Amino acid sequence: MPPLATTDAPAQAETSRESVVSDSGPMPQTAAFRRAAARARRKQALDDQKRSFLRMVSHELRTPLNAVIGFSEILSCELYGPLGAPQYKEYAQLVHESGQKLLRLVNQIVEIARLEGHVTDLDLGAEELDEAVEDAMLQMRAEAGGREVSIVAPELGSLPTLRADGRGLRTILTNLLQNAVTHSPRNGLVVIEARLVDDGMVEIEIRDHGDGVDPAELPRLVRPFEQGGATLTRSSEGAGLGLPIVDLLARAMGGSLRLKSTPGHGFTALVTLPRAQARVGMAARRP
Repeated sequence: MPPLATTDAPAQAETSRESVVSDSGPMPQTAAFRRAAARARRKQALDDQKRSFLRMVSHELRTPLNAVIGFSEILSCELYGPLGAPQYKEYAQLVHESGQKLLRLVNQIVEIARLEGHVTDLDLGAEELDEAVEDAMLQMRAEAGGREVSIVAPELGSLPTLRADGRGLRTILTNLLQNAVTHSPRNGLVVIEARLVDDGMVEIEIRDHGDGVDPAELPRLVRPFEQGGATLTRSSEGAGLGLPIVDLLARAMGGSLRLKSTPGHGFTALVTLPRAQARVGMAARRP
């Protein structure tokens, strides 16, 4: 007896219906177009719902968190006079730090939802990598100083121009720097470098000198809410969203993220993005 063939029942039923209609003239094309249009309308409606949800989450969570952060900062600085017992100032500082951590988490969750749902509005154009690196280093200065970690960019001032979204590029750099600073030892060093690679691309390298991770753990680190084992994340805070956001943003801008690490030899993140000049040259050669 010959083996039974497996089929996709819904697809077979749909094909049968189209076959029946095809005998009667041009109706199958009309029906197919209508179905395609209906699917497009449903997808557009779903995208609109996602955008509405993200706007609601962004407003309803960020607004009270900003109030908590602002008023707790006023209290911790004793702007309007002493609070009395010294514990009050300490508690206000703890509220302020916790509010900032929660706001960072909310921002990351909203960003993940936007990128995974393809609900994003990247504005791709020429972006100076020098300026983006300077902005990211400035944003990380306080945190790096508190951990006694130095961030250096030996080639700063001569870095290439990228074809990227300005906000997205700075988010990538800040997340990678934060990851590197968090997992660096005291008096550690984080290095930012960039180099030209094939096909008009630029590879940005950010490496630390921490304990690193097992290479087998690296694929998990680009999945949302995943954290590495041992030293990389379990001894530190975080929801494991920084690297997934970098991965999604890099791909959305026509690039990629690659991770390298060996236990005891630090952690390296390599982001590849298009070079602006290469794209301009290609456009100029077109007829």
